Amino acid sequence: MKKPSITAVIIAQNEANMIQNCINTLRWCSEILVIDDGSTDDTPNIAENAGARLVSFKSSSFKRLREEAQKHVRTEWILYIDADERVLPTLAKEILVSIETNAASALSMRRKNIHFGAEMEHGGWQNDWVTRVFKTESLKGWHGDIHESPTFEGDVKQLTTRLLHLSHRNTISGLKKSIEWTPMEAQQIFEASTDPVSFSTILRKGFMEFIRRGILGAGHKDGTAGLVEACTQGINRMLVYMQVWEMQQQPSLPDRYKKYEDAVHQAWKENA
Repeated sequence: MKKPSITAVIIAQNEANMIQNCINTLRWCSEILVIDDGSTDDTPNIAENAGARLVSFKSSSFKRLREEAQKHVRTEWILYIDADERVLPTLAKEILVSIETNAASALSMRRKNIHFGAEMEHGGWQNDWVTRVFKTESLKGWHGDIHESPTFEGDVKQLTTRLLHLSHRNTISGLKKSIEWTPMEAQQIFEASTDPVSFSTILRKGFMEFIRRGILGAGHKDGTAGLVEACTQGINRMLVYMQVWEMQQQPSLPDRYKKYEDAVHQAWKENA
């Protein structure tokens, strides 16, 4: 029986510090494909030197990035993985056995999230399931520009081995992620809701997210790192609703600043 072939797809932007080690855990795949989303660091060179096939495609939509990647896959199966994720040998073997036996059209796995150097086993992170392996012809697309979800035909099988996720490596990297995704989430909320956002709304959203993660979700059991992570998630919710508030302003913030610029220009004109 011919072994099924599988392509590992990494969507990456400025991941020079992470891409090499990610690729090293994917040597068991038939091919490694890196979709470079406009990196300005050495990510493309590192990926190609490590043996990956490189495709440049820039988009703010994770849905579009994943769908573009599928266009370049030439194998029977596809595995999506992020640059900060790592496949352990036991997971690789479980994936290969599952696709060789045609156990399902898609495979999902639970992530082991490492935040601020600690394993997160509470606060909701312990149930972080992701569906990442698909029979290529069964994958019909993705929906959602952030927190995107796949659309596929057939059954999904849950694997037992966890996918290692080396995320939130420090406060700054977490803030950089927030800069990427909070504007998109804010835009979605702005378009879907007419409820005005007040200062109390911003505080309440952040506080409730911290309580949900750190107290009700028992994130405090993960120690200081768990509480810091819960605080980070609370700050992220505040950042989202701050931006919704900005979008709701009338006149808009750009128009308000233009008014000041026009006044300065007029003052100099009158002084000439």
